[in-house]
Amino acid sequence: MKRDAGFKHFSLTVVWSWLFLFALLPFSLVVIASWLSHHADHFVSLPFTVDNYRALNNLIYLHIFERSFVVAGIATMGCLLLGYPFAYCLARIQGVRKAVLIMLIMIPFWTSSLIRSYALIAILKARGILNSVLLGLGVIHQPLSILFTHEAVIIGLIYNLLPFMVLPILTNVERLDNRLIDAARDLGANRLTVFRKIIIPLTMPGILAGCILVFLPAMTLFYISDILGGAKSILLGNLIQNQFLITQHWPLGSAMSVMLTAVLAVLIALYAWKTRGSKNREWMA
Repeated sequence: MKRDAGFKHFSLTVVWSWLFLFALLPFSLVVIASWLSHHADHFVSLPFTVDNYRALNNLIYLHIFERSFVVAGIATMGCLLLGYPFAYCLARIQGVRKAVLIMLIMIPFWTSSLIRSYALIAILKARGILNSVLLGLGVIHQPLSILFTHEAVIIGLIYNLLPFMVLPILTNVERLDNRLIDAARDLGANRLTVFRKIIIPLTMPGILAGCILVFLPAMTLFYISDILGGAKSILLGNLIQNQFLITQHWPLGSAMSVMLTAVLAVLIALYAWKTRGSKNREWMA
């Protein structure tokens, strides 16, 4: 027992030390930098100021924030519309086929998302695979201009982030109590009513978790918008990257990062509130 307790304390110490050194401490430095002043010869300098947060009220930045939210929201909805049916069907499959399909979901993680994003260029460009197939089938008469547009960025985000939507929903669908579905059908509910009244509410924690896991990265994966959107698509991730690496305005970039973290905190709080409500209903039942 003493050995187990010692190992537990050692493990917790390592984990908390890792989180402090590589998560809490860097974020604390970013928060501090967001309140400091910009200096031409140094990354940050005194005195403390609120000008970095005031600068976020710039119309250009607000437009980029708005466009980032729209693009990330569309990508999230696309992942949800594609991922929910797939996760639901996957949860109903048993045996080797299920293991194979889960493996197919995980295989893309074995390759860098940057390389996979470059591979999309061969599919979406004017003389790429997609246009060649559509032209060959007679669906279109001239190549579609998809590459270097917002649509290409959304396609790239959905392609890279779809597994983050499928896996949380899959976990919740597997936990569904089929007796509730059978009882609803015995009481005369049709499939649509069962899906709307039983399945969706019970899998809502998985839906929210998937949306959070997709929405936040969708706003910050700057290399996808660089590769597939070109100079026409500047999202929040690109804006933060430019402040740190190009304009060398670290305080302003830090302020943008802090605001993005605040959005993440709100989404996590929403998920925790919804999950707690679901657990309370299950306990009362």
